[in-house]
Amino acid sequence: MSNQSPIKELETSSMTHNARSALLSAALEAAQRGWPVILLHPRDKRPVGHAEKYCPHNGRCIEGHKTPEQRATTDAALLTAAWAQRPYNVGVATGPSGLLVVDLDTLKPEELKGAPDGATSFAALCERAEQTVPATYRVRTARGGEHLYFTQPPGARLHNTAGRLAKKIDTRGWGGYVVAAGSITPDGVYEILDDRPPAVLPEWLHELLKPRPRPAHGSTVAVTTRASGYAAAALRGEVDNVATAADGTRNATLLRAARALGRLIVSGDLDQSEVEEALSRAASGNATQSQRYYDDVITRGLDWSIAHNTPGGRAA
Repeated sequence: MSNQSPIKELETSSMTHNARSALLSAALEAAQRGWPVILLHPRDKRPVGHAEKYCPHNGRCIEGHKTPEQRATTDAALLTAAWAQRPYNVGVATGPSGLLVVDLDTLKPEELKGAPDGATSFAALCERAEQTVPATYRVRTARGGEHLYFTQPPGARLHNTAGRLAKKIDTRGWGGYVVAAGSITPDGVYEILDDRPPAVLPEWLHELLKPRPRPAHGSTVAVTTRASGYAAAALRGEVDNVATAADGTRNATLLRAARALGRLIVSGDLDQSEVEEALSRAASGNATQSQRYYDDVITRGLDWSIAHNTPGGRAA
């Protein structure tokens, strides 16, 4: 039984209904713009659903794990049904939306005061390029940063980057998402600052964000290993695959490499620490995510492979 008074319960229910209605409106507005919507946990930035390592491979994942980007939708009926259940936050799948979003981050409390934040770094980047800060659809994040929405140029397929333009500047394209205006977190509300339609990504920014050429031959990472024969060749081959993976494919390539090499750790042909170190160094070249992110992918891949290939574990 609730300890709240009937009046208080009515007020709380009304507030919850109003919040849910506002979030649904934000989701439907994004869908009307042609931006596929991702359900995010209420008052959070994380997508709803299971991670790949926990995928049951049934239901919607019967033919393989479905990422949040693949589950995103513009179907108003589906969105309405979802928000009738819970006051989800709203995510926008940037790639399928044809968007490239520039994320200008703020300084964290523990970071050096006076250091440039994302907005300052972006203004300096524009100045060096002898360009004005582009006018486009713009959202203020809950922590005071900004999201600048651009449409991807015709024929472009830009993926996520982390720090490529400058410190405190990330971008979200294919393989990524952003928290949409109207969403609420404990830090505050995401609010529209400029509601004009997204501008086409300026050519000078496009040049800076184009995928870097893939090396023509040979591994870009020296591999030192005590192993020999097939195991050594397998390690060097997987490290080469990761080091030369094109933007947008590195995460999947890294996960496959970790799973493949995990079998050789179980068999005793490779040492786990040397596999982790080699893959970590390979992933760090031309990085589009943080090193912590790549190390987590490696750990997940190795853990999965070791569990599936160890006697008494799950069958591979």
